Amino acid sequence: MKLGILSTSPNNYSTSRLREAAQQRGHDVRVLNTLRFSIELEEGEPNLHFRSKQLSEYDAILPRIGASITYFGTAVVRQFEQMDVYTPNTAAGISNSRDKLRSLQILSRHDIGIPHTTFVRDRADVLPAIERIGGAPVIIKILEGTQGVGVILAESTKVAEAIIETLQTAKQNVLIQQFIAESKGTDVRAFVVGDSVVAAMRRRATGDEFRSNVHRGGTTEAVELDDETAQVAVRAAQIMGLRVAGVDILESDNGPLIMEVNSSPGLEGIEGATKLDIAGSVIDYIAQQVNFPEIDLRQRLTVSKGFGVADIFIPEGSELVGKAISESGLKDRDLTVLNLHRGTSIISNPRSSRVLEAGDRVLCYGRLDNMRDLAANKVKRKRRIKPKKLSTQVPSNQSGS
Repeated sequence: MKLGILSTSPNNYSTSRLREAAQQRGHDVRVLNTLRFSIELEEGEPNLHFRSKQLSEYDAILPRIGASITYFGTAVVRQFEQMDVYTPNTAAGISNSRDKLRSLQILSRHDIGIPHTTFVRDRADVLPAIERIGGAPVIIKILEGTQGVGVILAESTKVAEAIIETLQTAKQNVLIQQFIAESKGTDVRAFVVGDSVVAAMRRRATGDEFRSNVHRGGTTEAVELDDETAQVAVRAAQIMGLRVAGVDILESDNGPLIMEVNSSPGLEGIEGATKLDIAGSVIDYIAQQVNFPEIDLRQRLTVSKGFGVADIFIPEGSELVGKAISESGLKDRDLTVLNLHRGTSIISNPRSSRVLEAGDRVLCYGRLDNMRDLAANKVKRKRRIKPKKLSTQVPSNQSGS
C-alpha cells in the first residue's frame, strides 16, 4: 500500500509514529505537507500537484489537518476523494467535527447523550438561555478553540453574562453549556478505529484547573470502557463521518455525554497511558479498507435523470408498517433499500424478509417521484419536553475540550 500522511508537522509524535508503524508493516509511506498541494480542476479529470509537480498515485491518505488550515486542508482531502483515493476521515467528517456547534447539532438528533448546550447572539437571550440549561455555573466555549483554549467556567450568572458579552464584542461565537458537576475535572478519551474502540484513557485535571486536557497539565490513566460507553463513542465517530477519531466523553449520572469528536487525535498521551500500539491499529485498518474508498452516495447516484437517494420515515399508521420489505411494494416503485435505521441500530443491506416497523427510517435509491409520494406522509419528530431544573450545584471541576 502506498500511503500519504497529510501533515504540516513531520516530526510531530503522532505523525512520526504513524509513519513508523506503516514502515514496519512494509508499506510505502510519505509525509506530505498539506499546504504544498495545488488542486487542479479540469473537465472529467480532478487532479493534484505537490510541490508544483504532478502527484504520483496513492492508494490511501491519512489526514492530520490542523485547526488553522481546516478550509484548505479539507479541500485537499475532498480532491483525493474525487480521485477515488481512500481516506478514513472524509472532508465532510473533518469539517463537521471541527465546528463544535455543527457537531453538536448533528449529534443532537440521535439518541446520544450530550451536555445541554445553547447558542445565542442577542444579549437579551443570554439569561434565558442560562436558565434553560439549569443556571450557573455554566461552561462557555469558543467555537474555534482547541486543546482546552477558549473554555471558561463561569461560576455565576453575572460572570457568565459579562464573559459572553466580552467575547461577542471581540466577534467570537460562543456556546453556553451545562456544567456537569459530577465529572469532577475528569473526562474519557476513547480512540475509535473503524467500528471499535482500540484504546481509552481517563484524563484528570490537576490543582485548581477544571480542564483535563493533557496540554493543560492533566494526568492520564488507562481505562477499560463498558459496552455502552464504547458503543456511544463508535456511533458518535461514525455519525460525524470519521473512521479514526478521538471521542471525548463526560461520565455523568445520566450516562456518557459526548463533549467532542476529534478528527486528528494525538497519539502521545494515549499510547503513553495505555502502552498500546494505536498507530499500528490505524495503519492496519487503512490497509484493510484501502480498496473500498468512501463515496458520496448523493453525488454518485443522482447523476441518472430522475433518480436519487432519500431517507424515508415510516410513521405510525403507514401502509408499510408490519410488512416485509419484499411485500412492501417498494421494489414495484423502482426503489432499492440501502439501509434501515431503527432506534440506535443501522441495518445495512437489509434482507427482503425484514419486517418494517413504525419509526423506521429507510434509505432508498430509486425514482425520486416515487419517493416523494412516500415522503408526503412524513410526520415531524416529536419534541421531548424536559422538566425545568433547579440549579443547586456547587462548582467543583469539569474538563474542557
